[in-house]
This record gives sequence, structure tokens and C-alpha cells, in this order.
Amino acid sequence: MKPWHKFIDNIFTKVFSSKNQNKVERATLWLSMIGFIIHLFLIYAKKFNWFEISFESSLLIDPISAIYTPFSIILIYEIYLLVVNLPRSFTTSVSKQFEIISLILIRRIFADIPKIDLKANWMSTQENIQLIYDVLGVLIIFFLIFLFNKARSRLPKKPLNPNLQSFVASKKAVSLILLPILIITSCISVYNWVYGLLYLQVTSDINSIFYNEFFTILILADVLILLLSFQYTERYSQLIRNTGFVICTILIRLSFGVSGLTNVILIISSVAFGLIILSIYNMEENPIEKRGEHK
Repeated sequence: MKPWHKFIDNIFTKVFSSKNQNKVERATLWLSMIGFIIHLFLIYAKKFNWFEISFESSLLIDPISAIYTPFSIILIYEIYLLVVNLPRSFTTSVSKQFEIISLILIRRIFADIPKIDLKANWMSTQENIQLIYDVLGVLIIFFLIFLFNKARSRLPKKPLNPNLQSFVASKKAVSLILLPILIITSCISVYNWVYGLLYLQVTSDINSIFYNEFFTILILADVLILLLSFQYTERYSQLIRNTGFVICTILIRLSFGVSGLTNVILIISSVAFGLIILSIYNMEENPIEKRGEHK
């Protein structure tokens, strides 16, 4: 092991140790419960006029919307796990991205429930139609993620040669750089949203807060890892697979710039594209399947 490999590995092990991961997990659990209780309290405070709330939000209308807050906190934990798992493999990282975007879609359903008009013709309001898009989208994405993970489990196991060790060490360095950047970006995004809500009376789309920036940063990180992979492998199939996974992240990022059916289609397209890329890669690389073909 090269000296810089050992240095990066030691820092990564300390920062993302099992002890620290357990602390983050416990903190996520407690913050989720506290956030849910506070959100629920604010909803009833507004409903019964216990005190004046200086801003308007659809998230303060229906008690069901209180689920939005713990889901947001769980999403932050999922992003943390993405950073932790980034050095493992490109495929694992992309799978975690798909899980994150599916949770964002589920969270949006809870946010949109108060906007549903049950008295009107179900297909006559945009909010009702959007709920149908989101629910169907979640089901399709969940199934595609299942197929993706099933295909991922069939990937051939390869020995950790010196070139691969260098690549893993490089990805660990990317994770260590990515963590503080995401923490700072999330704090800035939340501050700008709160400031705009309280002082400027600007109600931006709460569903896209931070995640626009997050997936933009993730695209840059994926491209950096892709460029690093050129140094350690020249295999066409692996380069195409990694490039395809970067396209998946780009499609997810583009979905935040649109709404309605287009938004859901872009997300589904991202997961479906990743599944197709991985399936083709498996057919090319999996020696078990190749042996079966010659029998």
C-alpha cells in the first residue's frame, strides 16, 4: 500500500467509522421524532390560533404534512450514507442516488396531500393529477430499483489489485472532500430558504431546496471519479457503464427544473437507463452467464 493510500484510508476510517455512523443514525432518529412533534405542534398552533405565525405555508394546513419533516431528516441521513458508500463502487453509489430520489418523491406526496380537492372531479385539478403521477412514479421507480439491485448482486467479484486500490483511495479522498461541501451547501440552502420565508415573504419550492445544488455537486463528483477511472482501467464496457451512470445523475438533476409528468418521467428514465446500462454490462462481463451460453 502506497503512503498516500494509507494516509487517506486512516482519515476515511476515522471520519466514517462505525462509531460515528451509529452516532449519526441515532441523531437522525431523535431529530426525526423531534422534528415531527414540532411540525405537528405548529400545525395545531396555526389551526387554533395559539400564537401568530408570520408566514404562510401549505405544510401547516394538514397534520399529515407533519410527516414531511422526519422524511427530510431521513433524506439527509441517506445522503450521508451515499457519501460513505461512494468508495465502494460506482454501482452502489448510483443505487443510493436512486433510493434518495424515490424518497424525495415520496416526501413530495406528503407535502401535496393538503392541496388535494376531494370534492372536485378528480381529474379536473392539477394537484390531484400530480398526486396520481407521483404515486405511480414511486411504484415504477421502486420496482426498477429492485431490478437494479438484483442486477448489481450478479456483478462478478474481482480481486483488489494495486490499480484498484489506488482507485478506491482516490474515491475515499473524493468522499472526504464531498462531506464538508455538502454540509456547507445544505446550511446555506436552509438559511436562504428561512430568510426568504420570514423576511422577504418569498415561498420557493421547498421540495427542491438543497437538492438542486446537491445533485449538481454529485454530477461534478461523478465526473471526477469517471476521469479517475480512466487512469486505472481501459476496458470499454466499464468506461461506458460509468459514463452511463453519470448520465443517470444528470437526468435526476434535470428533473428538478421541471414539474408535473415531465418531472416523474425524467426520474423514471434515469433509473431505467441505469438498469439497462447495468444489464448490458452484466451480459458483457459476467463469466457465469458466458459459460452458460457455451454449454
